[in-house]
Amino acid sequence: MTGSMTPERLRDEHRSVSELVGQAGEQLSRLVRQEVALAKEELAEKGRRAGRGGGLLGAAGAVAYAGLLFLAAAATAALSLTLPVWAAALIVTGALFALAGLLAATGRAQLRRAAPPTPEEALGSVRADVEEMKGRAHR
Repeated sequence: MTGSMTPERLRDEHRSVSELVGQAGEQLSRLVRQEVALAKEELAEKGRRAGRGGGLLGAAGAVAYAGLLFLAAAATAALSLTLPVWAAALIVTGALFALAGLLAATGRAQLRRAAPPTPEEALGSVRADVEEMKGRAHR
């Protein structure tokens, strides 16, 4: 009876297949948890960048508003006083606008780095995992 399978041997083979399926399920579950953790980490980093960029743009708006106030003061000084007073006010106004431009450019760059808000690294890793699983399934 060398060519036939005994009931004990069939049970052993069945058990090993079921164990393999169980192990595959555990590995897949662990892989999915790891990919979700990676996606969460990546989205958190993009959120921090967006927050910094938004804060810098807000600061740029506040400085620009102060610049407008100084520009109004400079115009008033130019109409009512001699050159040195309004000239000083215009210099301060120009410096504030230059600072606002720098803050706006920096904030815009931060926002561009944060977009699009997709976890690109995690998605690439998932795609590679799926391709690997497909390759193993066909072997």
